[in-house]
Amino acid sequence: MENRNSTSDFILLGLLVNNKATGVVFAGIFTIFVVAVTANLVMIFLIQVDSHLHTPMYFLLNQLSIMDTLFICTIVPKLLVDMVSKEKTISFVACGIQIFLCSTMIGSEFFLLSLMAYDRYVAICNPLRYPVLMNHKVCLLLAAGAWFGGSLDGFLLTSVTMTFPYCGSRSINHFFCEIPAVLRLACADTSLYETLMYICCVLMVLIPISIISTTYTLILLTVHRMRSAEGRKKAFTTCSSHLTVVSFFYGASFYNYVLPKSFHTPEQDKVVSAFYTMVTPMLNPLIYSLRNKDVLGAFKKILAQFLSTQKVSTIYT
Repeated sequence: MENRNSTSDFILLGLLVNNKATGVVFAGIFTIFVVAVTANLVMIFLIQVDSHLHTPMYFLLNQLSIMDTLFICTIVPKLLVDMVSKEKTISFVACGIQIFLCSTMIGSEFFLLSLMAYDRYVAICNPLRYPVLMNHKVCLLLAAGAWFGGSLDGFLLTSVTMTFPYCGSRSINHFFCEIPAVLRLACADTSLYETLMYICCVLMVLIPISIISTTYTLILLTVHRMRSAEGRKKAFTTCSSHLTVVSFFYGASFYNYVLPKSFHTPEQDKVVSAFYTMVTPMLNPLIYSLRNKDVLGAFKKILAQFLSTQKVSTIYT
């Protein structure tokens, strides 16, 4: 009986407590989802087709867009369906898959953002050695390392989380299968696992933050010594975009995974989770594109080529 109950469906209680605002919230989430997916896919497309963007920085940015697209597509479609459906269930297997994908994307992004900071450090502080230190092979290895680290984290967390027996309530007080919310339903002692997971999460947040803080301190010192005003402006623009993305992502992650349980309530957890699972994937490509002349230039060039093609085809028809 315990095995049968442990593998039956869960019920996701959703994002809202008050169902009166469902229509407005649904429209808002759907808009965010469309903008996020479109912006990230456009970013991926531009980086692939424009030769001026075939640099280490944009290669890593391409990986970030892929992660953000997969991340938001793992959670939001199911959330939108649940908001208009009476059936808000998710199978045991689907819940495990969602935990694995979310943990993998979060872990991979932790590593990738620190690698992007390292890339900026080498580009600004060691520009002569940049082509050697960040050649294509090195970029592939760094990206593969970020994906592998995130996947390993996702595999370990998912395999342990889903082995606990769930024989009590099946209602997850969340809008997706986030590990802390799922573990509240376990009918076994999870304290040791939660402690180990907490230590792991603290290390995965604080170590990248330490690396990013160190690299940007060195970058600021180097930028301060630059004689060229244009060089300083370009360096600040590039670095400020990355720091903005880092602040959003790590700020939400710090709340979710580092602050003790006494600082958490289910409703606050939902709001913070909604921010880093929906808003952050939408903001990342917008921040990098709107403040980046290379990306805007590539977009305008592709758009001009498309419009000229349409104009020619219209003339001949």
